[in-house]
Amino acid sequence: MRYFFYPNSVAIFGSFREGAIAREILRNIVEGGFEGKIIPVNPKGGEVEVAGKKFNIKEKLDEPVDVSIIAIPAKLVPELIRGLKGLTKGAVVISAGFSEVGNVELEKELIKAAKEAGIRVIGPNCAGIFGVHAKFYGSFEVRVNPGGLALISQSGAFGGAALAMGNEEGIGFSAFVSYGNAADLDESDFLRFFADDENTRVIGLYIEGVKDGRKFLDALRYAASKKPVIILKAGKSRAGARAAASHTGSLAGSYEIYRAAFRQAGAIEVEEMEELFDAAKAFEMYERAGRRVAIITNSGGPGVLATDKLERLGLEIAKLTEETVEELRSFLPPQCSVKNPVDLIADADYERYKRAIEVVCRDENVDAILVICVPPIFIPSEEIARAVVEANCDKPIIVNFMAGELVREGIKILESKKIKNFPTPERAAKALYWLSLRSSSE
Repeated sequence: MRYFFYPNSVAIFGSFREGAIAREILRNIVEGGFEGKIIPVNPKGGEVEVAGKKFNIKEKLDEPVDVSIIAIPAKLVPELIRGLKGLTKGAVVISAGFSEVGNVELEKELIKAAKEAGIRVIGPNCAGIFGVHAKFYGSFEVRVNPGGLALISQSGAFGGAALAMGNEEGIGFSAFVSYGNAADLDESDFLRFFADDENTRVIGLYIEGVKDGRKFLDALRYAASKKPVIILKAGKSRAGARAAASHTGSLAGSYEIYRAAFRQAGAIEVEEMEELFDAAKAFEMYERAGRRVAIITNSGGPGVLATDKLERLGLEIAKLTEETVEELRSFLPPQCSVKNPVDLIADADYERYKRAIEVVCRDENVDAILVICVPPIFIPSEEIARAVVEANCDKPIIVNFMAGELVREGIKILESKKIKNFPTPERAAKALYWLSLRSSSE
């Protein structure tokens, strides 16, 4: 399936008038900087200009391409697929109007045609695909920054919203695939592919239901053995399951069965979109973290909130050794707390943070550190951010800088060093919890 996400050539079938889906996909591919061959196809021919580039529209495809993206009326798709035999390896069928609206026979005809032609199909009824490291944006969704998250989404609209939200959250993506009705390639195939993809560090999966439970469990187990797999499952309630069945024609099934399968495979289930991205951010930075956490803060309240959340999640508030406590006491003002959480108090500066992180990091009872910063107006957040990135520490550090304008410049420094910020103590604590799940599954 590599040709889908690292293609050298692409054909786009559809209307190229202003506002048409095929034109928007063409624009995305051009503006995204794709360096391979791009061929627009429409029986009417003509030419189209997007992003300052002119293309002749071919009346039919007459040379081989790796991928064909199809956005034409559903009833015409099977015939087009038959005609692409020997001309394309894979087809991404954007067109809707198949099993999701009860048109099961047309979908069967599409897959029969594809099998006879030797073509693999993503879709139909999907939003397309991205191969971000190949600068290939074969979708009408918002483009994203390169990184390590491969997002697999059964729902095109969810996928689009998630990509936009990922941009807001500073997430980097390796790939995106909206697979719609999964008439041929399904979530299991993509799990296996991204498990072995060199640019993917973590896999995010949005599913409503699967058709082949055994295939899914095998693929999930394989993928989760290679890298973190984060799952957001929709259709947990009875009403949600009915909605999922009508949305993509999938078998939603009992949520308890899915939940057991996720656990058995070693995947990480999250409850909300926000959590999916928080988990992805954590795993882009670290492969895993142990359960014993030290908190370093300049504000008591957020330290207490983090402590509460960590304990509720079953993590340990690390007991610092006597040596660590004594060393902290040797340079911290007497009003600072040198137990865990270590409270550096409001006027904590670069030196106080850096030394505290380094001392705590050396403690044999500490697996990971949560650094909290609520900067007073007289100490710029950039100073504390530099302390975090310059501290000599080889253990996972999760950071909570808050809030808003006060920490914007500090967060930029953190992100320039690939350190992601979690905007609340609770979200930072949960990031450590997800990292700990990978350690406990080893």
